[in-house]
Parts: sequence; C-alpha cells; structure tokens
Amino acid sequence: YKIAENDDFVAFLDAMPLVKGHTLVVPKKEVDLIFDLDSEEYKNLWGFAQDVAKKVKNAIPCVRVGVAVVGLEVPHAHIHLIPLNKVEDMNFKNERLKLSVEEYTDIQNSIINS
Repeated sequence: YKIAENDDFVAFLDAMPLVKGHTLVVPKKEVDLIFDLDSEEYKNLWGFAQDVAKKVKNAIPCVRVGVAVVGLEVPHAHIHLIPLNKVEDMNFKNERLKLSVEEYTDIQNSIINS
C-alpha cells in the first residue's frame, strides 16, 4: 500500500503495523545500514520522510508522528513513521494489528489525499 514515491525512495504502509498509519520509508538503493548512505542520500531520505510524516499526521488522528530506525528486522535500511497518542504506541513488543484490505486501502487513500 504505497503512500509516496520518487526516483530514490518509496513509502508504504507497514504490513504488520503497530498502529493504523504505521509507514515505512525506504531507499530504493540496496543498502543494509542507514548510515552507509552517502551524505546527500541520507539528507534526502530524511527530507522525503519529513514530507511523508506530515501527510501521515494530517490523515491519522495522533498527537505526533514518532520515528524509529531499528535495522534488525530486514537487511535493508528503512525508517518507521508511527502515529503516536502515547509512548506505548511505539513499543515494538506490542501485538501487531491485523487490518483488512479495506482498512489498508482507506488508510492509504487518507494519507495520499491529505
């Protein structure tokens, strides 16, 4: 469920979200560690993530959008954007949501159109 894309990055809804609107921002360049991106790529990734986070914040009722770079789940750099209403919303030990296709599509459209 793609949210945004350009030549270098893509953002899409997490397949196993902590909360509704949990989005991943991923460089298209094959890179395991986020700090292995060169300075320009790194800066541009965060700029792209900022744009996506603003759309998430506008679309999903939340106090703020939290950011996490964990790097242990898959061997490809990515940023988690997580709508937060309480600090516990960002606990990666929480049970993941199981959303229907309709729920994913509604969330996707809300973010894209925000």
